[in-house]
Amino acid sequence: MQKIDGNFIAPQSGKARQLVIFLHGYGANGDDLLSIGHEWAQGLPDAAFAAPNAPEVCEAYAAGYQWFSIRALDPAAFERDKSAANVAPVLNAYIDEQLEKWGVSPENLAVVGFSQGAMMAMYAMPRRDKPCGAVIGYSGMLLDAEGLKAPGVVKMPVLAIHGSADEVVPPASLGKVEEGFAAAGFQVETILRPGLGHGIDHFGAMRGLQFIQESFGLAAEAAE
Repeated sequence: MQKIDGNFIAPQSGKARQLVIFLHGYGANGDDLLSIGHEWAQGLPDAAFAAPNAPEVCEAYAAGYQWFSIRALDPAAFERDKSAANVAPVLNAYIDEQLEKWGVSPENLAVVGFSQGAMMAMYAMPRRDKPCGAVIGYSGMLLDAEGLKAPGVVKMPVLAIHGSADEVVPPASLGKVEEGFAAAGFQVETILRPGLGHGIDHFGAMRGLQFIQESFGLAAEAAE
C-alpha cells in the first residue's frame, strides 16, 4: 500500500494527550494547513498536530498534491465517493501510524480538512473501526450521504463551515452536509460565513479550535 507522510508540530507540554490531523485541499500540501496548528497550539498545549501530503502529485499544479483526480473524460461519470473510497485505506494507514506514534487513543483524535481534504475527512472518519473525537470540514462537500446510515458506521461530532461567496465548492453544499449527517443521527453544526470565498477566516479557525476543545472536554476543564 502507498504510504503518505508530512510535517508535524509536537505538543507544547512535551507529552501528547490529543492529536489533530489536517487534510489539505486540492493542489496544496500538508504545510498549507499546519500553520493553523501553530495558532491552535496555545489552546491545545497537549496536542500534537500532523499534516500529511496527499498521495498523488496534483494533475493541475505539479508543486502540490491531490487526494484524488477531479478530471474525467466524461464529467457525468466522475464519482467522488468512489475516488474517496479508493484512497481511504491510505489515509487510514497514516492515521493509525500517527495514533501509535503519539500514543493517543482514537477518541482524542480530531481530523480537520479543507475543500478536498474536508471531503476525505467527512467520508473516511465515520467508516473507521472506532470513532474519533471530532471532524471539522471547511469548504467541503459530503460524499455518499446515504452510506452514513450503513451498519458499522461510527459517529462523532461534526462541524462544517463554508463561505457564502465560495467560488469553488458551491455554498449550497453546506446544507447537504447538515442534512446528510443529521439524517444519519450525527451531532452536526454548520456555519455559513457571509461574504467568505473559498478559504478559512479567523472566525472559522477560532470556532474550529473551540469545537475541538469542546469535543475533547477541555472547555469544561478550563471553566473549572
